[in-house]
Amino acid sequence: MINKSEWGTFILRVVLGITFFVHGLVKFQGGIENIAGWFGSIGLPGFLAYGVALLEAVGGIALIVGLGTRIVSALFALLMIGAIFKVKLAAGFLGNGQGAGYELDLALFAMAVSITITGSKIYALDQMIFKGKDYGSDTPKSI
Repeated sequence: MINKSEWGTFILRVVLGITFFVHGLVKFQGGIENIAGWFGSIGLPGFLAYGVALLEAVGGIALIVGLGTRIVSALFALLMIGAIFKVKLAAGFLGNGQGAGYELDLALFAMAVSITITGSKIYALDQMIFKGKDYGSDTPKSI
């Protein structure tokens, strides 16, 4: 029987995956070169835009299907830390009228950290691939 917290984590995983996938897709559709230029304008190497967009798109799909959930979530948490401190912190929590604040980034960070800590087993490819193995188990095996 699947407990309520597993269902809650499943919902977080899918919503976080969809959110990041859409953000990555939009970066490619809107012209990744523009994003690379913007990265340069805020003091980051432009090539990082390609890595971020790829992580968001591919990582989003991976979360939706439950593949590499903890690793992808940890990478998303790091990405949100970077976004908060490099881009959004100066605008404040809710923004300053010229740009968005870091409230959404903080919520996405919390979701990613939660999934990194707990994992997500419901409808996850990880569970199908590593069935019978102790992959992602919360209970240590006794010796």
